[in-house]
Formats: sequence, C-alpha cells, structure tokens
Amino acid sequence: MRNVIFMDIDGTLVNENGVIPESAKLAVREARKNGHLVFICTGRSKAELFLEILEKGFDGIIGAAGGYIEVDEEVILHERLKTEDVKHLIKFFNQHEIDFYLESNGGLFASKNCKKRIRSIIEKTLKENPEAKQEVEKGIQPFHDALIEGEDLLREDINKISFLGSDVPIEIISEEFGSKFTIIPSTVPVFGENSGELSIPGIHKATAIEKLLEHLKIDKKDTFAYGDGLNDIEMLEFVQYGIAMGNAKDAVKKIANDITDTHNEGGIYNSFKKYALV
Repeated sequence: MRNVIFMDIDGTLVNENGVIPESAKLAVREARKNGHLVFICTGRSKAELFLEILEKGFDGIIGAAGGYIEVDEEVILHERLKTEDVKHLIKFFNQHEIDFYLESNGGLFASKNCKKRIRSIIEKTLKENPEAKQEVEKGIQPFHDALIEGEDLLREDINKISFLGSDVPIEIISEEFGSKFTIIPSTVPVFGENSGELSIPGIHKATAIEKLLEHLKIDKKDTFAYGDGLNDIEMLEFVQYGIAMGNAKDAVKKIANDITDTHNEGGIYNSFKKYALV
C-alpha cells in the first residue's frame, strides 16, 4: 500500500538549530524507497527551503502555511497576501519597531533591523552552546544569509510575514490584523516571546493537503502527517494518522492520534517504523 506522508519542518523535520537529524534523513529516504510519497508541509515559503532540506528528496512541497503547492515542479496553487494589507502591516510594524521579514518564493525581504537581530540570536546561541557551531552553520546561518536588506518592502508577491519577538504583545498585533491575516505564535523558538507568523486567512495546511490529494487522486485514508506547532493542528486533524512530535505544543499533542519522540530522539524514524512505513 502506498501512503502519503506530510512533514512539517521547524520542530519536526529539523531540530531547534534548523538541522535534520540523521535518523529523520534515513526515515524519509527509506519510506520513499518503499514506495510512499513524502511531502514537505510547512509554514516556510519556498525561499526558505534551503539545499540542506531539499537535497534529502521529497515528492513535492506545501509551503507558506498552505498557500503554495508544488508537485513534480508543477505549481498547482499559489496564493498571495493583499498588497494593501501588507502596506498596513509595514507601517504598523515600523512604527512599533517590530523586526520582521516578508516571505515570497523569490526571496526573504527583511525590515531595517531584522538581519542584525538574527545575527544577535546566532551569537547568543553559540555563546550559550559552543558545541552547536556546526549545526548553527547548517541550520540558522543560511536563513540569516538569505535575508535581503534594502529592498522596497511593499511588494505584490508576498506569501506570508514573520516577525521576531517584540515589545508589542502578540494579542495586540492580533487585534490590529486579525481580520486580515491568520496570526499564530512563531514555530521557531529562537525568535523569542511575542514572535509570530501572519498568513492568508481561510488557508492552512489541511486545505492544501485536501487540494493536493484531489490532484493526485489519492484517498485520505492513506495519509500520515507529522507536526509540532499550532499551525499543524488542522493538518493533524485532517489526515488519517496525525502524529505529534515529543517536543510538540500541548495543544498539538491533545488532538493528535499518536505522539512520537522528539526530533533529536529519532521521533520521525521511530514512528515510521511503528507504522511500517520503513
């Protein structure tokens, strides 16, 4: 039987330093060798899917929290934020000195202080955990290097927006933009308190999975999904077997069909083995 597996990235496929554990690489490789399809299903936009991730081999991408679908290099969905909403957000975030970046498939466009802020996060991580240097260079550093500074931020190709920990509570940001965006806490822990993501309302990972399954003509009963964050809840509820990582948020564990180990404890591989995917 061929199954379809949907894999979140941050906190699921990759650890807190943005690196894929060897056990997860093996799981993906062996599952595909056994005839199963493995899709990335992430809040990241395509510009954040670095070679370290894509070279492991996947059958397609659901990105931008469900706003983008690509199968065999064919784009079957690509939704974008409304330009007037992006303009409002840029003005508000700049006024309140909130560091942010705009995500498009063609690049990550950073606010004035954003890249400097990411550099300080990297330096703090290395200071507190020097042995993580190799992982940081493979995981967080490529993200820093990909950020584009000095470009016009008012763009028409934006999939999603992420902001770093700010002095403005996420509840206030939700009050300001709740009618225009879906707003959730960030799925990247190192971004800090009051960090978050803003995406297209009415679109999430489950709506994209449903559209993809229709495209592939595959039944939902043959689906698995793995996640850890709040933007994974709809996905885990929708598929036949929704599995939370051991490091997942409590709300995610509560709705999951099963809970596996953490990313660094071989959670992906152990679960694949449990369900005979490898």
